Amino acid sequence: MKGVHHISLKARGAEEFQKVLDFYRQVLDCPLVRHWGEGDKQGAMLDLGNTLLEVTASGTETGKGLFAHIAFATDDVDGMVARLEAAGRPVLVRPADKNLGGNYPIRIAFCAGPLGEELEFFQERS
Repeated sequence: MKGVHHISLKARGAEEFQKVLDFYRQVLDCPLVRHWGEGDKQGAMLDLGNTLLEVTASGTETGKGLFAHIAFATDDVDGMVARLEAAGRPVLVRPADKNLGGNYPIRIAFCAGPLGEELEFFQERS
C-alpha cells in the first residue's frame, strides 16, 4: 500500500456538485486536477495538497456525506476561519489551542463544507 489516493464526496445532482467545486476551488484554493461527464453523471478530482478529493454528482445520501471530516494542514487556522466566515460557511468549533498528549501542541477549528461535511483546520504549534 502506498497511502491514500483520494477521498470521495458525493453531491446530490449537478447543482450541488457545482456548489462543492466552487467552495473547494474558490474558498480553499484547491486546484482542479480533472473533470469528466455532464449533469448528474459528472465528476471531478481536486488537489488537496497531499491527496485528492473526488467529487461526483451522482450521490443519493443525506446528512454529512460519507466521511466524518477532512483535516487540512495549515499554518494559519484563524486566517482560514476568517476566509470561511467571509464565504458564509458555519464555524462549528472556533479556533482553539489543544495538546495531543506529551508535547504536541496544536491549534484547530472546524467548519461545515457545502454538503454539511466537517472540515478541520489543523496547525502544529511549537
